[in-house]
Amino acid sequence: MAEHSVTREELVTVGRITSVYGVRGWVKVHSFTEPMDNILQFSRLWLQGAGTQGEGQWQSLDIDEGKRHGKGLIVHIKGVDDRDLAAQFCQRDIAVAGSEMPHLEDGEYYWHQLQGLQVVSQFEGREYRFGEVVRLMETGANDVMVVRGGDDGRERLIPYLPGEFITGVDLDAGQITVDWDPEF
Repeated sequence: MAEHSVTREELVTVGRITSVYGVRGWVKVHSFTEPMDNILQFSRLWLQGAGTQGEGQWQSLDIDEGKRHGKGLIVHIKGVDDRDLAAQFCQRDIAVAGSEMPHLEDGEYYWHQLQGLQVVSQFEGREYRFGEVVRLMETGANDVMVVRGGDDGRERLIPYLPGEFITGVDLDAGQITVDWDPEF
């Protein structure tokens, strides 16, 4: 694996190598793609550097085989045929270039595009600043934005339901407009 000059801003995290699987160099991968094995469809994957010094470094990751296993996904890294060697890849993120992400329809967004946006509520004719989207959660019924900071410093869980609670997303302005009671 060679180090390459790729910046974090160009990459989108799509999974994480969690642990070794077996003795022949296979690893378990927690995929953030839907369905989970879509992570195997990308032409080029990047692996987060090891240790605290490697957090900003990314290296090319060559996977020569991957498949579903139980409720998860296992992959084999090219040239890694030993459990001890495979262990060096664990607890590291997997990313792809943002340009490789499938195109979305108008009004659809990837989670990484929403994280960091400022959330403003237009509730009963007044404007309230709730802070920024720190992460999103999948709850089964719908996705939920975790919003922190803002005028009152509170953390809020706001359902991501466009047309109901989400009234606008402006990526250029870095803002999501919601119709949400500031008391919640």
